[in-house]
Amino acid sequence: MSRESFWTADPSELLRVGEGFRLADAETDTHPGFDGGKSEGKKALAEGADILAELQEKLFAGSRMGGHRRRILLVLQALDTAGKGGIVKHVMGAVDPQGVHLASFKKPTEEELEHDFLWRISKETPGPGMIGVFDRSHYEDVLIARVRELAPPEEIERRYDAINEFERGQVANGATVIKVMLHISGDEQKARLQDRLDRPDKYWKFNPGDIDERLLAPAYQEAFQLVFDRTSTPDAPWYVIPADHKWYARLAVQHLLIDALEAMELDWPAADFDLATERARLAAS
Repeated sequence: MSRESFWTADPSELLRVGEGFRLADAETDTHPGFDGGKSEGKKALAEGADILAELQEKLFAGSRMGGHRRRILLVLQALDTAGKGGIVKHVMGAVDPQGVHLASFKKPTEEELEHDFLWRISKETPGPGMIGVFDRSHYEDVLIARVRELAPPEEIERRYDAINEFERGQVANGATVIKVMLHISGDEQKARLQDRLDRPDKYWKFNPGDIDERLLAPAYQEAFQLVFDRTSTPDAPWYVIPADHKWYARLAVQHLLIDALEAMELDWPAADFDLATERARLAAS
């Protein structure tokens, strides 16, 4: 049974933010389009890993032979504990690391604060043949910056348009932009934070500030809604993925990546040398 046999509908369509989308109405504990549970989801993820790995290698190989400038930028945004790290480990961990560029954006440094907010982002965008992964991104500058009032309202407003222009530029330069919000419920987040406090092997994941941010959940929901309203575009759409079930969130992101790569109609690059000559030289060596 193939990975596709459990999908009853294309998650790319089911999860895409469309006109009239309301985050407040979006469920967090469902698995849209997937007719199976955790066990089936893990099997589908394992099967999809081989497909993703081959497609990623074709993307990387083609660019190294000068065949194209295509690339993927995967943006991961979420509240704490929603599973961004799990996506990086369990989805991106299945592909060749030399073809992946991972960037995680924390509090800006003094140098970064001296420049426009997109300055540090632009330096981390993926090159040809690469899959770039932003574990948090330029959207921090209109999410936490809005909730925590780290910038004036007029500056926050300016940033939405700047982000749209930035992403249009990425698409024009050969990138497929996939923006994912992992949507977790308050109860599930609380349980995951409790787990980090109960298990010594997870203490390192706990940050007391996570509880402070948790108390601001309504403000973050409003900020995310504004992000979707202002920056979900045909060229760079948002996908909101129910994340109470880690297995489904990972599977859905994998599916989005495979869809994007398959749409590129990739093939192995042709040899840029004479095969007969090189075979003869090798035989004689």
